[in-house]
Formats: sequence, C-alpha cells, structure tokens
Amino acid sequence: MNLTRHILTTTALVLCSIINIYAQEKIVYAFKIHQEIGPAMSRLTQNAIAEAEKMKADYILVDLDTYGGMVEDGDKIRTALLKTKIPTIVFVQNNAASAGALISIACDSIYMTPGSTIGAASVVNAQGELMPEKYQSYMRKKMRATAEETGRDPLIAEGMTDENLEIDSIKPKGKIVTFSVKEAIRYGYCNGEVESIAQILPKLSGGTYQLVEHHSSASESIALWLINPAISGVLLLLIFGGIYFEFKAPGTFFPIGVSIIAALLYFAPLYVEGLAANWEILVFIVGIILILLEIFVVPGFGITGISGIVLTIGGLTLALVRNINFDFTFVPQGSVAFSFLLVTVAMATPLIFLIAFGQKIFSSALFRKMSVVAEMTKSEGFSIKDNKLHELIGESGVAVTNLRPAGKIEIAEERYDAIADGGFIQSGSNIKVVAVRSAYLVVDKK
Repeated sequence: MNLTRHILTTTALVLCSIINIYAQEKIVYAFKIHQEIGPAMSRLTQNAIAEAEKMKADYILVDLDTYGGMVEDGDKIRTALLKTKIPTIVFVQNNAASAGALISIACDSIYMTPGSTIGAASVVNAQGELMPEKYQSYMRKKMRATAEETGRDPLIAEGMTDENLEIDSIKPKGKIVTFSVKEAIRYGYCNGEVESIAQILPKLSGGTYQLVEHHSSASESIALWLINPAISGVLLLLIFGGIYFEFKAPGTFFPIGVSIIAALLYFAPLYVEGLAANWEILVFIVGIILILLEIFVVPGFGITGISGIVLTIGGLTLALVRNINFDFTFVPQGSVAFSFLLVTVAMATPLIFLIAFGQKIFSSALFRKMSVVAEMTKSEGFSIKDNKLHELIGESGVAVTNLRPAGKIEIAEERYDAIADGGFIQSGSNIKVVAVRSAYLVVDKK
C-alpha cells in the first residue's frame, strides 16, 4: 500500500513538473533589419545576439526586409547567426535579396509573408550591373556553404548567384534563382507562409512564447547617428574650419579645440563600426602634425604642407569606406569617389567662407574676446597707440620675425603685431600695411 502511494505521489510530482515547464513562457528575442546591409546592421546583429544569449532566449528571430547591401557585412551577420547555439528564425516581410538571401538561409527556419521573395544573390554595383567573376565566385561559395550548414539544397543556393548554373525544373541557364513564397516552400527554402510574427509563435514547440524586441542602447543610437553621411559632413566642416581659423589667428586655441573634438566624434563611431582602421586614423594624425609644422615651424608653403593636406584628406576618406588596407575588393563601386568628394567639399567650404566673410569675423567683438592678444608696452619696444593703427595703412616697414601668418613687424623704429595677408612672410622681408584687423596690422610683401 505504501509502495503504491509512493509511486502515485512521484508520478504526480513528475507530471506537475512537466506541466510547469510547458506552462512557463519562453522567450523569442527579435530584432529588425529593415534597411541596407552595412556596418550598422552587422553591429546591431552582434549586439542583439549577445543580448539574447545573455537572457538565455529560446529563439532568435530576425525581422527582415532588405534588398541587400555590403557583402562583408552580410557575411558577418551570417556568421553570427550560424555560430549562436540558440535556434534562429527569419521572418521575411517583403524582400530577402542579395545579402538578405544569405542572411535568411543562415537561419534554422524561414517564414515569409504573402508576396515576398527570396534569392537574387549576385553581387552587383551601385548601378545594378554584375560585378566581375571573383566577386560572384566568393558569393557562390558563401551561399553554398551556408545552405549546407542549415540543411538546405546547396545547388539552389548557388543558383541564386550563378546565372550559368542549370538546375532541372528549377532554373534554366542564364537566369538567377528567385523564389516566391510557394516556390520557397516547395524547395525547402521556407517553412511556412504567415501574415505576422504572431502567427509564427504558435508553430514553435515546447510551450508558450513571449516576444522580446531588441532596443538599441543610447551608445548604439548615438554611434548610428554620428555615422550618418550628413552628420559626418558637418563634423568634417568643423574639423577643417577649426584648422583654418587657427591658421589665420594662431594662439586662439578655441577653433583648434573644436577641430579636435569634431575629429574624435568623426573617427570614434567609424572605428567602433569597423570602418576606420588604426592606420587610417594614424595617417590623419600625421597629416595634421605636418600641417601644424608648416604653420608654426617650416617657413613658406612646400612639401610639408602639401604632404599634410594629402594625408589628412586620405585618412578621412579611407575611414568612410570598408577597405582592408589597400584591398578594395568588396568596397561598393563609387563609394571611394563619394567619400573623397564629401571630404574635399568639406575642406573647401570653410576656406570659401573665410574668404567671403573672414574680415568681418576677425574684426568682430566675439572673435577679439576669444583671441589671445599679448599686452604690449613701450618699454618692450611696442606701440600701444591702437587709435593710430589705421594711420599706418600704406606705410612700409620690415618683418622682424617670420609671419606664419602672425608675427612682428617694425615701422619707423616701432614694433607692431601683424598678420601676413598672403599666409607667410619671411623675417627681414620688406612689407607694406594694407589693412587693420582688430589689434593687428595686415601686411603684404612690398
């Protein structure tokens, strides 16, 4: 009797445990990829998977709608999905083309909305033209290897890239595989047609599921905002604008401080997103050092300044594209030219602005407050007759120090602070006063 009671009690406890396990809500961790595949999306995927693993989610769901994007970032997302031990699901809302197809077949299960498509994974340029064979070969092997890993027909995956491949009853030669929902289901590239994520959850085994959506952290949001081309353009303007202002009025310090902060904000998110490499940042820094040497140390304007400008532009340009050293294999065609144009326009704009409005800016009360102007006394050989500076316009004298562009000049045995109108005047050169700017005489070579 006691044995029977013990068996019944044990059975009841086991049944209660099983019921409790199945009754407990499990977690489906979801994140969206609804834009072009790029550094931002690969980083989002890595963060989302890390968060799902941290909370021990039962499934990871990718809410996907994309025409594709950068091959390298598509491969990063594909690799992250294959490596995680959590079962993965992709919900194709409309498009899973190119890198989107690669991401989809990297998932354990694929669900698609009515009217959606998957395939067309050939590598194309910005104009939609097929890239050379080396690009296609790389993508074919990635597609095939991914399909093999997730238990799908690798020949079909290869056919999504190779137009020369012929597959009986599926694709003739000269076409690329692109499946509708029903075709994808027929050939094992879709587990079911659904209208929403809510219709996927009941299909999962093991109990009821709670959907948890990924939300980007503040740092992620700021980084994504900073790498926006429009924001990058503004930061570039501040970088070059600060350098130009410091060049025109050495010792002001505020403009160069703005330039340094803008450079940090420019490079930091690009470095985090894997765009800016260490050597590209170093190239930029060396360029800035050479420019500063040209301004403050090396007389005239020659190889040092030109090299500095070239290195600065090169560092800023390369930081915007996903090259690997000098390998541009998977850099979209035209992206280098666009980045170069963005940097050069940003470089030219402050210069044009200063040419047009520089006189008003440097003579403004706000600029005089920011400028560092040394106190000059008669005992030190300087004139402090500021009210008579305008009377010196047209007078001739000699440069006592190098003007790069600021320095000292001497007129009628009295010394004055001066700024070279042409950027540099060597010590000992004959000069002529052409204007007055704040407490400075503006001079030119005579």
